[in-house]
Amino acid sequence: MSNYSLSDISNSTSTKKTAALKFIVLLGVVSLFADVTYEGARSINGPYLALLGANATTVGFVAGLGELIGHGLRLVSGYVSDKIGRYWAITLFGYALNMLAVPALALAGRWEFAAMLMITERLGKAIRTPARDAMLSHATREIGRGKGFGLHEALDQIGAVLGPLTVAGVLYFKKGYEIGYVVLLVPAIMAISVLLTARWLYPQPRNLEVAQPELETKGFPKKFWLYLVAVALIAAGYADFPLIAYHFKKVSTVPDTWIPLFYAIAMGVDAIAALFFGYLFDRNGISILIVAALFSMLFAPLVFLGNFSVAIIGVTLWGWVWGHRNP
Repeated sequence: MSNYSLSDISNSTSTKKTAALKFIVLLGVVSLFADVTYEGARSINGPYLALLGANATTVGFVAGLGELIGHGLRLVSGYVSDKIGRYWAITLFGYALNMLAVPALALAGRWEFAAMLMITERLGKAIRTPARDAMLSHATREIGRGKGFGLHEALDQIGAVLGPLTVAGVLYFKKGYEIGYVVLLVPAIMAISVLLTARWLYPQPRNLEVAQPELETKGFPKKFWLYLVAVALIAAGYADFPLIAYHFKKVSTVPDTWIPLFYAIAMGVDAIAALFFGYLFDRNGISILIVAALFSMLFAPLVFLGNFSVAIIGVTLWGWVWGHRNP
């Protein structure tokens, strides 16, 4: 009787781990298609706004406001998600905004409408990310937090590279920015379809955990707030890619077809740098991030003052910035 019980428990645990892994892969595929969509769009948003008549100040403001909304509102979204417990509903709503705003850019016609849609896309990401990660955390508990989120991030970054490459292909064949946004409707639909499949197969992701942990909340220590101030100051001096892409188009440093390729390079560097700095962070602590941040400051003059070859180096360092932030 005892042996049967132990075997039964072992089989139950194995089944839950298999289900958890499938759930993580499904959400990873969602992120892959989602990144193809919105990272593909972000690689050309700057030049597109320039084409519609926006100036550099407007592009910088739109990109900055979008990032502020995309990250700042996650605190509100996370609080609401925990309060009402409708994680799937919030995730689906956020992805719908996030995904459908991108192909709608093809119909913008004016930079004001395009800017509104770009900000809406960031709003959708702010809404869906905390709820999605909360569900993902239930699954990663069974196979390991690092392994689970690492697998999800790997699939995410594949999409981040494929998106700009897709748009670059459209521009190479002289189809224009509008067609580029229309093409991104395909991965957008795929992302939502896979998400609906995951919702159907796993309506209660919390059941993927063998036991529910008891959480004890405490206030943040002073070093957390100091770190937060440092991150805010780094972000204040960090130019988002739409502004960089706008500059490339206006001064003709980089041909239109190459601009999304530059973004793909940056995303590839981001993926490699995240793994590299993650390893060094485990060995050396926060000091490695300080060194990396100082070194990455060189990206701005290289991107904005250099020629084509120098700009590639600058964009590589820009991707390096993203990578060292992740650990």
